[in-house]
Amino acid sequence: MNLNQVTLPVINMSEAVSFYLTLGFTQIVDTEHYARFICPRGDATFSLALNEQAFSNGAIVYFEHEELDQWVEELLGKGIEFLQPPAMASYLWKEAVLLDPSGNKIKLYWAGKNRLNPPWRVNISKL
Repeated sequence: MNLNQVTLPVINMSEAVSFYLTLGFTQIVDTEHYARFICPRGDATFSLALNEQAFSNGAIVYFEHEELDQWVEELLGKGIEFLQPPAMASYLWKEAVLLDPSGNKIKLYWAGKNRLNPPWRVNISKL
């Protein structure tokens, strides 16, 4: 099994598309109501769906980058605003926090080996 994609709701498709292109993603689908992107490395994708009614999205989307500090500096230079600059979290991930134009919470992070193998990792078998 593999995760195919996550779809985020947006209230303004053109603003949202511009934001994610600025972050460095490649757009692979473009319609008035739906856009899809591929991450710069690997084959992970995510999409945007136009939502014409007010919404509240509690999901947080994480994008990993080995050179987090450099990436954040580049994005600041392009006018991207952050709620939190890169900082170490208690769970051993360094992360920066921002909101997309529709208010979806995004975390840019680097976790290294701790992403899949934190010191508190458990191994629970399938039933």
